[in-house]
Amino acid sequence: MTVEAILLGTAQDGGVPQAGCYCANCAPARADPSRRKLVACLGLVDHATRQCWLIDATPDFREQLHTLHSLAPDCPLAGVVLTHAHIGHYAGLIHLGREAWGTRDLPVYASPRMASFLRHNAPWSQLVALGNIKLRLLTPTRETQLSPSLHLTPLSVPHRDEFSDTLAFVVRGLTRRLFYCPDIDTWERWEHDLRSFVADMDVALLDATFFSADELSGRDLSQIPHPLATDTAERLAGVDCDVRLIHLNHSNPLHRVGPERDWLAARGIGVGVFGERWRLGSEAS
Repeated sequence: MTVEAILLGTAQDGGVPQAGCYCANCAPARADPSRRKLVACLGLVDHATRQCWLIDATPDFREQLHTLHSLAPDCPLAGVVLTHAHIGHYAGLIHLGREAWGTRDLPVYASPRMASFLRHNAPWSQLVALGNIKLRLLTPTRETQLSPSLHLTPLSVPHRDEFSDTLAFVVRGLTRRLFYCPDIDTWERWEHDLRSFVADMDVALLDATFFSADELSGRDLSQIPHPLATDTAERLAGVDCDVRLIHLNHSNPLHRVGPERDWLAARGIGVGVFGERWRLGSEAS
């Protein structure tokens, strides 16, 4: 297995249990740690070059890095790839500073706007100034080589871009392609037709923050837009691709076995599982 992707988290930025919440997902997760859900994150491993990468540095960075190293012990971290500047996707960078790991010139791949945000705002600017991280710029639609067998193509997606723009990624191995999109406002505003785009992939890991529009009482979902899992599933029912829904809010019933998961399964759509692995190609493929 030369190149593989490993799902290291499936929850929205706040994780499960979320601070201050005792809902049907959070209360059981407080009582039983096995029900805890880490924030959405993807690990990439090239076993031939003995390197690994994380897409996003989440608040669960320590646990996710440990899991990645447990599954690929001979592959040290070679870089972090960032999607955007919402807390669940970059806050884990705090662990790279001199108060913690104290990395040296660790590559951090980001869009120019995301890189500028890190460079000009404390405490992230200290990571740059002290050389803990080395920013490497990504250009949407332009493929970037992480290793000879592993390539990334960033794609711009519409999202609440208060501090940076937002990227999704096509991960290309030797023989297979995976689409990773943990955050997007709506599929209608994206320049691609979702079904056609996903049909060209082998695996798709997609934003499913909310299952229904009324699941989060007291919050105006128009202020935190995401495509509903039901809408995504209807668009992709029966598509020839391994589709898994990720980035589930703590309120999302898809975190547990039930009729909502059964409804998805009837349409050929699954829910991401922590530790799930996808082979993207090997020299012998």
